[in-house]
Amino acid sequence: MIIRRLDARAIGKVRTQLATLLLDAVADGHSLGFLAGLDDVQLEAYWCGVEREVARGTRVLLAAERTGVLVGSVQLDLCQKPNGSNRAELQKMLVHCTMRRRGIGSALLEAAEIEALSLRRGLLFLETEAGATAEQLVGKVGYVRVGELPEYCSTPNGHWRAAAIWYKTLFSRVRPC
Repeated sequence: MIIRRLDARAIGKVRTQLATLLLDAVADGHSLGFLAGLDDVQLEAYWCGVEREVARGTRVLLAAERTGVLVGSVQLDLCQKPNGSNRAELQKMLVHCTMRRRGIGSALLEAAEIEALSLRRGLLFLETEAGATAEQLVGKVGYVRVGELPEYCSTPNGHWRAAAIWYKTLFSRVRPC
């Protein structure tokens, strides 16, 4: 398996595979900001937006591929606020349902942490559906669970769920006295 950072041009070349990953996750019931019935227009708009943000340098997209086929991806949304240059939000970690539980998610998280370190982002945070299997993964790789927000998001089928908030400190900018 190879994990690589995709630039805007590369996203355009693999957009269909990225769309397949997102469709697979939504069809599997994962709460990713989309509802059931996700169509080609919505997919195109979403990935075009990601492509623009990558081109602007405000987002990083990492893709895992095996034998030339994308099997997973994760994004780092880089905070653009002047007082938030130390943080990034992990978003849209996708692993195709046929490839789960093979270490791809862990490898994507590790690669995202390496990217964050190279960009001097010492604090990573994410939200995931409370009780989802993703919680086991992020807890296992050292993220700390802060708590839950009730009825934070809807599943693709319209069921309201709590979101669990997690963070990991990669390095601290505060120096001990």
